[in-house]
Amino acid sequence: MADAESLESRVGQLLTARKQTLVTAESCTGGLILHRLTNIAGSSAYVLGGFVTYSNESKVKFAGVRAETLQTYGAVSEPTAREMAHGVRAAFGADFALSVTGIAGPGGATGDKPVGLVYIGFVGAHVERVNEYRWQSDREGNKALSADAALQMLYDYLVAISASKGHSA
Repeated sequence: MADAESLESRVGQLLTARKQTLVTAESCTGGLILHRLTNIAGSSAYVLGGFVTYSNESKVKFAGVRAETLQTYGAVSEPTAREMAHGVRAAFGADFALSVTGIAGPGGATGDKPVGLVYIGFVGAHVERVNEYRWQSDREGNKALSADAALQMLYDYLVAISASKGHSA
């Protein structure tokens, strides 16, 4: 269970203070980010929902990823993570969206896409980022590291904009 000092709790405090909302589109994390966020009492004030888009078909149907993107770049790619984040944000009308797509392992790797390769997308009205990570852990470790990185990306952004004069997102 998350405590008051956990990353997900700190994210929740900032979103609550700003009256902003979050959604996720998760593939390799299988809903772990939302699980962690919803372990916090009162998270319904800022968590609108999300999709676990594990298959390519669900990425297209629910997260708004274009079939052409999947054909050209694959499910584990920067463009796919970007489209997942934009698609889920639009579907829910949220302030922010996180997306995660990657290869948790132990299988699924290809020559140019090793186990542990993960792309995390983050979008809001004035922010669009996709970061690439190459974790060196087992399946559960890669999922946990990905969830941590996604929440940290959001937290760092919220802290930075809260510290600035303007509070626009």
